[in-house]
Amino acid sequence: MSETLGAMENLSSDKGTINNPADIAIIVGYFIMVISVGIWSMFRTNRGTVGGYFLAGRTMTWWPVGASLFASNIGSGHFVGLAGTGAASGIAVGGFEWNALFIVLLLGWLFVPVYLTAGVITMPQYLKKRFGGTRISLYLSVISLFLYIFTKISVDMFSGAVFIQQALGWNIYVAVITLLLITALYTVTGGLAALMYTDTFQTFVIIAGAFVLTGFCKYDLYSNIFNLPRYNISPHCYTPRQDAFNLLRDPTTGDLPWPGVIFGIAIVGGWYWCTDQVIVQRCLAARSLTHVKAGCIMCGYLKLLPMFLMVFPGMISRILYPDEVGCVVPELCKMVCGTEVGCSNIAYPKLVVSIMPNGLRGLMLAVMLAALMSSLASIFNSSSTLFTMDIWTRIRPQATERELIIVGRVWVLCIVAISICWIPVVQAAQSGQLFDYIQSVSSYLAPPIASVFLLAVFVKRVNEMGAFWGLIGGLLMGLCRMLPEFWFGTGSCIFPSNCPYLVCGVHYLHFGIILFFCTSVLVLVVSYCTKPIEDQHLHRLVFSLRHSKEERKDLDWDQEEIKPTYTQNSTNSSHFSVAQEEAKSGICHLVRRFCGGGGSEAPEQDAPEAPEKLPDISEDPVWKYTVDANALIMMTVAVFMWGYYA
Repeated sequence: MSETLGAMENLSSDKGTINNPADIAIIVGYFIMVISVGIWSMFRTNRGTVGGYFLAGRTMTWWPVGASLFASNIGSGHFVGLAGTGAASGIAVGGFEWNALFIVLLLGWLFVPVYLTAGVITMPQYLKKRFGGTRISLYLSVISLFLYIFTKISVDMFSGAVFIQQALGWNIYVAVITLLLITALYTVTGGLAALMYTDTFQTFVIIAGAFVLTGFCKYDLYSNIFNLPRYNISPHCYTPRQDAFNLLRDPTTGDLPWPGVIFGIAIVGGWYWCTDQVIVQRCLAARSLTHVKAGCIMCGYLKLLPMFLMVFPGMISRILYPDEVGCVVPELCKMVCGTEVGCSNIAYPKLVVSIMPNGLRGLMLAVMLAALMSSLASIFNSSSTLFTMDIWTRIRPQATERELIIVGRVWVLCIVAISICWIPVVQAAQSGQLFDYIQSVSSYLAPPIASVFLLAVFVKRVNEMGAFWGLIGGLLMGLCRMLPEFWFGTGSCIFPSNCPYLVCGVHYLHFGIILFFCTSVLVLVVSYCTKPIEDQHLHRLVFSLRHSKEERKDLDWDQEEIKPTYTQNSTNSSHFSVAQEEAKSGICHLVRRFCGGGGSEAPEQDAPEAPEKLPDISEDPVWKYTVDANALIMMTVAVFMWGYYA
């Protein structure tokens, strides 16, 4: 006990160590560079149109696309969450990262071609074109915004707060509010282009800083011994797992069972990488399909790194600081890190403040701030796009393009305000393993969305009725599992949860598999029992018809929506122009639609006088075979890594 108290005193003494001139100079220089990149990108791109602001004018090449995909995915939640779960249970959590090497190829080769030929900005817009009606796209918009605010933003803010408290000892509200305001500033001013250029810059900062820390902690590891603490509790609660170095674990007793790691993670990953607005929006900003594929390959190679730069350092941190990082006694954990369920989340920050020398310690703080700001900025921009294009246009269908851009920027400020108000809830809801929290919530809510998108892209027979009831049925099944688990709590090794085994006994990854297949069956059954959608409504909206040149008659011509039109310029880039609609009251329109009377009037200008130029997804044969060969090489590398650590 005295040794543990001494360790806690050392922990307290480590707080506030980033206060020397070298660290401060690096942090200030970093912020100046990030803001400079954002300002520079403002003058390079056209932000006066919807396409220019939300899709960077569709001019991005493959390397900022790939770097932005990686940087948008790797937030401070990854540094804290991956390292924390690695410290608690070993390398199996790295399966979440390496699974993405395969899923990101599905994004570039199967999903993005359909999204491009469909001519959409947001994922709800795609579902609206594919199925017609408004209820499916509205459902997806609302649940996406819900997930952004209460899982992604909350996780990033909590993990950033953990790092700031360990490294600086700042007041959490001052630190987080400052970061949010700076993030919102360059998000609002620069649009997607600013995000993608700053993401590219920050990716190199993240990787370089993580490499340096990994080298330092491995050097320290050679001079330390496994000195595990001793408690008057069952040894399996505080000793490392026997299968800590196994990527694939027992299907019944493993904390991350191998069927869930292979199939469950693939389902959740399919939702995140192939249908999530944050990710897909980066691909839609690329100048051609070949650049999309090359960017996905670059992102895949970068996703090899988190295992070595985050998971392994987390395991090393538990070895070097067993009393703090490996704490399991509730009373002691409360004193060490402020939560009773464990302190594994401090694994990465503890390494930074204890191992890194002056200057480099400031660099690592800059890395964590880069990760936090990049992730939050991506969410701000994408949620702004969702709200503006899919919700605001329903309220005000006659809104001008200028109004849409202003509303998008104001929504970013609203997201910032909601995030600040959510800080106390995040503090009160700390969990022992942050990464497990976000993955479990995703496993309860995301499989129905993944199922509907997969079937919508590849099965022509799926219709609106089947997709809608599949989403509703899947949501109800997911809530039947999620709500009792939150009510009873997940418990800990010392104090297990009282949740009934029938409800909480199935691992969340296994539940995600069951939920995916149940939703798919429900979608198919309802679709085959109802009227199909004719092919004239599906041209360039499904994978089998992506090259169709036939004229597509969009479903629900009577509904006001923003129809993107493509015009080619001398550089073969395209931009969006908003078709001006006849002014009419949004509230009256919604009332008529609710009462069934909104379908009688169809504005004549909905039908274009001249045929639109179709989106071009053709590829140069040389570059096409080049990216295909690189994709095969990357899959080979991924299979080798899985096999080596399985």
